[in-house]
Amino acid sequence: MKKVYLFLAEGYEEVEAMTVVDLVRRAGIDLETVAITGTKEVLGVHDICVKADRSFEEINCDDADMLVLPGGKPGFMNLGAYEPLMEQIDYFASKGKYIAAICAAPTIFGKRGLLKGKKACCYLNMEKDLKEAIISYESVCVDGNIITSRGVGTTIEFALAIIEALTDKQNAENVAKSIVYNR
Repeated sequence: MKKVYLFLAEGYEEVEAMTVVDLVRRAGIDLETVAITGTKEVLGVHDICVKADRSFEEINCDDADMLVLPGGKPGFMNLGAYEPLMEQIDYFASKGKYIAAICAAPTIFGKRGLLKGKKACCYLNMEKDLKEAIISYESVCVDGNIITSRGVGTTIEFALAIIEALTDKQNAENVAKSIVYNR
């Protein structure tokens, strides 16, 4: 079974995080939420507190097939400032393992030099931080091992792209159909 870690920092965007958790789990993929805050309870940008499945100290990223970063301000900044996670993002990128980010979080990949020559998208007016990327305004971009998306309104497509990358198109279509979502 494929394994995904989705990281939560104070100020994460709740819809972007929880929609991905819900749909990816529906697809039969093992997804665990991981707090980088030192406590498993993490407060989102709209004051919704979620209890993460694990803390960063409890996981081994080598077990994962994909690392996912939700957006939200200041959530994405807190993720980008957490060096142990950034080391894993860099490692995954260097090994061609999947990394995914939505909203403002793809700018983390850009600032780390991971998007050179890659098609990528992000939240409105933050494209300058997708350093050396081929900027797209599509809802979701999949370029090799990197999946990016634009924001809350694109979260379902983002989650379906994650499902398709880790399993297959039919599984993603089945999940879309099960939630009455027309692709």
